[in-house]
Amino acid sequence: MSCTFVVYVEDKPGVLNRVASLFRRRAFNIESLTVGHTEAPGVSRMTIVVGTDREGAQRVEAHLYKLINVLRVDDVTSTPAVYRDLAMIKVTATPDTRSHIMQLVDVYRARIVDVAPGSLMIEVTGTEDKIDSLLDVLRPYGVLEAVRTGRVAMARGNARTPRMRGTSAALRGPIPRIVSQLGRGTGVPLSA
Repeated sequence: MSCTFVVYVEDKPGVLNRVASLFRRRAFNIESLTVGHTEAPGVSRMTIVVGTDREGAQRVEAHLYKLINVLRVDDVTSTPAVYRDLAMIKVTATPDTRSHIMQLVDVYRARIVDVAPGSLMIEVTGTEDKIDSLLDVLRPYGVLEAVRTGRVAMARGNARTPRMRGTSAALRGPIPRIVSQLGRGTGVPLSA
C-alpha cells in the first residue's frame, strides 16, 4: 500500500537531506518525492509517497514531526484529493510515424513541446496510470528518453488540509512569523 504525505517545511539548506535521511534510517522506501515553493515565502511543500501500511504511516508522521524544520504533516492517503504527475517523453518520429504519434498525443490530451527532424518531445500531465499508458503506446515507436516529476497532491474542496499540527490557525498569516514563535528544537506544536 502507498501512503501520500504533504509536508510543509522551512525553505532552508539541508532540510531535504534530513527528511530523506529519516526515511532511510527507518527503512521506508520513498516511491516518489517532489519539492517546491508554496504560496508562503520561506516555506516549501514536499509530496512524499511511501510504501507502507497505516501503522507505518502513523510512525512516519510522528517521526517527521520530530524534525525541527517540519512545520506541518498531512497524510492525504484517505482524503479526497487530486493527484497529478508530469512527464516529458522523447520519442523517435520518422515522417511516416509522426502523424500517428501526434494523434496519440491528442487522445491523451498531452502536448508536443519540441519537434526535431528525428524525434518529438511530449509533455503529459495526469495520473500515474495515464502516463504509464501513454508510455506503453509510445514504446513501439521508440522511446528515447523519459522523465517524470513524481506525484503531487492537493486536498479537494475548501479545506486546505485534512489534519494540522495544533489548531487550524497553524497556516493563517505568514508562516515565517509562526515559525519564529516556535521554540527551536522544543517540539512545541504550532498553536493559535
